Amino acid sequence: MGRYSFSYSLVFTTIFSTFPLFITTIFLCGSTLQTKVESLPLSTNGRWIVNEDGKRVKLACVNWVSHSETLLAQGLNKRPLNDISKSIKDMGFNCVRLTWPILLATNDSLASITIRDHFSSLGLVQTIIDIQKNNPSIVDLSLIKAFQEVVKSLGEKEVMVILDNHVSQPLWCCANNDGNGFFGDKYFDPDLWIKGLSKMADMFKGVSNVVGMSLRNELRGPRQNVPDWFRYMPKGAEAVHAANPNVLVILSGLSFDNDLAFIHSHPVTLSFKGKLVFELHWYSFSDGNIWTSMNPNQACGQITRNVMRKAGFLLDQGWPLFVSEFGIDLRGSSVGEHRYFNCFMALASGLDFDWTLWTLVGSYYLREGVVEMNEYYGILDTDWSHIRNQDFLQKISAIQLPFQGLNSPEAKHDKVIFHPLTGLCVLRKSHFGLLSLGPCPNSEGWEYTPQNTLSIKGTRFCLRAHKEGNLAKLHKKCTNFNSKWELISDSKLQLSSKIRYNSSVCLDIDSNNIIVTNACKCISIDNTCDPASQWFKLIDRTKS
Repeated sequence: MGRYSFSYSLVFTTIFSTFPLFITTIFLCGSTLQTKVESLPLSTNGRWIVNEDGKRVKLACVNWVSHSETLLAQGLNKRPLNDISKSIKDMGFNCVRLTWPILLATNDSLASITIRDHFSSLGLVQTIIDIQKNNPSIVDLSLIKAFQEVVKSLGEKEVMVILDNHVSQPLWCCANNDGNGFFGDKYFDPDLWIKGLSKMADMFKGVSNVVGMSLRNELRGPRQNVPDWFRYMPKGAEAVHAANPNVLVILSGLSFDNDLAFIHSHPVTLSFKGKLVFELHWYSFSDGNIWTSMNPNQACGQITRNVMRKAGFLLDQGWPLFVSEFGIDLRGSSVGEHRYFNCFMALASGLDFDWTLWTLVGSYYLREGVVEMNEYYGILDTDWSHIRNQDFLQKISAIQLPFQGLNSPEAKHDKVIFHPLTGLCVLRKSHFGLLSLGPCPNSEGWEYTPQNTLSIKGTRFCLRAHKEGNLAKLHKKCTNFNSKWELISDSKLQLSSKIRYNSSVCLDIDSNNIIVTNACKCISIDNTCDPASQWFKLIDRTKS
């Protein structure tokens, strides 16, 4: 089955083989961290997910929906299965969070129905014709065999799989009153849930690219409570581990998986070690209307603190945190989502957590009664043959690869200056001291000293401000006030320096991504401003 490959260098180039005339793929080169098949399964070491060799493996996944009424991974009416699996790899994702309902594992009558018969019962006659055209070997398989074929195809394309129990009853998710929300709800029988987890874990025992199981998506609703969470979730974890001790066991929190704060002072106790991961969901709508009602600096600062309080603390406690759902409407018209996503990129790069984008899906066979519904959060568009937003894909490529890793005697540490708006980092452009944005793996290491200077590590060069609207340059004289950079505003993402004793500027970019200094934006309570061009994150980097 080949190997899974991770690297610290990205080169974007256009190809035309698998996807027609559209796709920018990521070629991985340079110094690489490789996870061979024989290095699986994965386990945990403190806050990191690692392979059998003890090397960090960063999960950079995409969600592929297979839990709703049709019970088949979406898109097989649009493209051949192996083409879709290859495209996932080509886009830089190393794993898929594949959703499934409990009844697929526990209701043999349902699981044994063929795709053709099941889609026919739903009135999806044209969809059957299209699946027959694109995936003739799938259309007459049973639902459970088709699910296994999707996992197999992903493995053949060197893509890892997280099996995510999204719901019990095959329905679109998620609402407070859909019967799938919490233990004891109409469709959420805890005993049947544990049986389903065990059967699914056992079914994929020995399938090396199945590296984890997420026990339940978005616990929610009026029944949710902490005592029942501690009553049932550890039971589910133990059942999965007993059936398949190789997989990571991933636990979600409460309130649509926005809250794990209750674990802070009450840790989860299990009979096994080295397999436990916690998951979090974070969308712009998770935070109400704060992204449009509040100054962006204040909003980002407040929400970042909330995320750390509700889930980020787990990293400090030595547990991996897997942000298993995030994403935006890729039409790009929402001001609030634009602000949210820039803040997300800052936190994701700084904490360097594992994640899964919502979603791969460009359209659905059937969703909530609508045939061929468009999914505007989908990385692929409606026909599954074009990337919906190429700039977005290039932007998230910056967090597909790890910035950090385990400490070792050979490890070297420095910083990069990350620009969340573009997904790029500050690089030395020329020997004249000019700076620009570019791929983060190409960034020289920076050092942020106790004296608030930003210096290229191992050199005498530091970053200096000059005048408002001028270039920011490297200089060897690093003791003046215009060589001191302070992180300001509630977001702590603006780097400010004084150009006179009573005047300050902030690091910024011009239209060509050249580093300049301008008047600091959004320092007041104005909620209509946009400071994103001035947001920079100082990220710790580990180089082995």
